Amino acid sequence: MIRKLAVVASALALTGCGAAPQGAAESASRLLAAALKGDRVAFEAEIDRAAVRDDVRRQIADVARGSLLDVEGGPSEFALDRMISPAAIRVVHAGTGETLTAAPTPAQVAKLMREVDDRRACVRGRKGDCLLTFAKEKRDWRLVGMKAMNVEVEVASASLP
Repeated sequence: MIRKLAVVASALALTGCGAAPQGAAESASRLLAAALKGDRVAFEAEIDRAAVRDDVRRQIADVARGSLLDVEGGPSEFALDRMISPAAIRVVHAGTGETLTAAPTPAQVAKLMREVDDRRACVRGRKGDCLLTFAKEKRDWRLVGMKAMNVEVEVASASLP
């Protein structure tokens, strides 16, 4: 009995500690596949554009304020929309910088993700920062935030199909 409890506790420690929900990893995998293919329709299906615009606008305003600039209203909708596109996300082999030709599976993406809170999860960058943030909206997970520029998701080559 004690041995069974130890195995269950070990399994929970490996899977439950900050692990991203499966739905978030599935949405992230579909988003990365759309980015690799340049499929704007599939990309749009995985994002909450208004939420991502707000997130990117806030980041750019923060950078501007840090440089003692204050542009009223921030970047235009057109400028924001150009930053929120399949081309803005690059999926590469970790350490090589080479663009992948196939999207990582949900299981591979799940290894790159962490839970932010009870309804949000993110794909982590090399430094542990959130590159792509997903939120549970009604029944589906959707992208609600992304790093303002140069989003590069690195997937370890050993885990690729």
